[in-house]
Amino acid sequence: MRDKGFGISRRALCLAAGAFASMWMLGAGAYAQDVPEGIDPDATIQAAIAYGLNGTFDPMSASGAVTVAVNWHLFEGLVDLDPVTREPYAALAAEMPVSEDGLTYTIKLREGAVFHDGTPVTADDVVFSFERVLDPESKSLFRSFVAFVDTVEAVSADTVKITTKYPFSLFNQRLGSVKIVPKAAVEADAEAFGTQPIGTGPYKLISATPEAQIVFERNDAYTGPRPALAKDMVWNLIADPSARVNALSSGTVMAIEDVPYIDVDAVAATSTLEKAQSFGLLFAMFNTQAEPFDDVRVRQAFFYALDMDKIIGTGMLDNAVAATSFLPATHPNYHEAAVVYDYDPEKAKALLAEAGTPTLDITLMSTDHGWVKDVAPIIKESLDQVGFNTTLDIGQSGGQYGKVDAGEMQVMIAPGDPSVFGNDPDILMQWWFGDNVWPKTRYRWAESEGYKALTALLEEAQRLSGDEQQAKWNEAFDLLSEEVPLYPLLHRQLPTAWNADELEGFAPVPTTGLSFLGVGVKE
Repeated sequence: MRDKGFGISRRALCLAAGAFASMWMLGAGAYAQDVPEGIDPDATIQAAIAYGLNGTFDPMSASGAVTVAVNWHLFEGLVDLDPVTREPYAALAAEMPVSEDGLTYTIKLREGAVFHDGTPVTADDVVFSFERVLDPESKSLFRSFVAFVDTVEAVSADTVKITTKYPFSLFNQRLGSVKIVPKAAVEADAEAFGTQPIGTGPYKLISATPEAQIVFERNDAYTGPRPALAKDMVWNLIADPSARVNALSSGTVMAIEDVPYIDVDAVAATSTLEKAQSFGLLFAMFNTQAEPFDDVRVRQAFFYALDMDKIIGTGMLDNAVAATSFLPATHPNYHEAAVVYDYDPEKAKALLAEAGTPTLDITLMSTDHGWVKDVAPIIKESLDQVGFNTTLDIGQSGGQYGKVDAGEMQVMIAPGDPSVFGNDPDILMQWWFGDNVWPKTRYRWAESEGYKALTALLEEAQRLSGDEQQAKWNEAFDLLSEEVPLYPLLHRQLPTAWNADELEGFAPVPTTGLSFLGVGVKE
């Protein structure tokens, strides 16, 4: 089949929308959903995931590529973002929240919502879920994403009132940062809950075996807008790229993520394949408190030295776009940054000379992700041509970040994609530039005047909306392009492939992971 190019299949979205609209008729605990015509309700969805399983499923802390994608199917927020379209929809909320004063939202829960263990979802569960994320002692990764929340109160058994500190235009886009969990189960054994999670989503987790597979089954008691259209799912964890491709071509699985760039044409000849332009980036970050990268001119020289055409063309077979801002040009809030780092080796040399370091020895750390390993030697080649004497240090991600956190980094290149948590500019910048470990102990920029200025811009933008908010974000993009403490080299395209003769309503997500919300298997 042909490569459908970039973006989301309109046919897939229409089919998914029809599936989402199907009604549920619950009785005697049996599955009685009206599935769309031609869908087999007793089928198993088989998929191949590119990353290993590690960490907790507890949505207060889960941030791994696999656990986040799993949790799309297990948990719900009051409002969630569709993984494919990135648009918000009412999930556990009965309808999309609105506020008359911009500060207070009274939200009624969806009728009949129960957790996977059969217990009803109550307002107390909602209050508990928000308070545990907002509690500084919990050290939740998502606390900064909902920092606009002042109080969450139970009005009745099925209604909550959320009061914000200030009018926040991204309220509905951000509510899904907090997934609703059963208070009793978490308080009884939080560690066990992280291993065997209990949510309200369309699928239940049956088992999760690292380096092997994750097994789900349909939640027959689900009453929400994203029903399970298959009896169960099996996600095979296949890190080896060739093995993933073979699993699809042999019919072992119906969909795979992260098709190797070198195999895109061959896979597209036998399966449906789409490349989604993602926010996902390769970034460089520097120890801004240590020589030589405490000098912004040396950091800028690093970027001007890079032959991005060669890095993308040779290293990634043209499956990326060079960064011209913090966001890719396809993002709805894109703004071309004040400084765009076109390939300019002479400017790089001049900046190094101006900084008093015409030649210098550096160690370039890199993670060992396949495509990152492919581009690292090309980056070294570019740097060496302008006066850097570059030693590569390529290693497993966890080990490399251990050295970063211990202060052993000069400069590191690594992949990242916080858009799995949300797609607005504030949440994307908060991930790397918020009040967290990144600016404090990784690239060590938190005490700088630049960081203070950036923080002020982000705080101002949170209290604005429309063009005024965009203007503040644009100032933040400009500042980052000038200071480059952590900054993108490129934004990836993500090839996903699937068997369209088997799956109905499937569309690739513009992040890591696969979504089978509203996806069925053809009879």
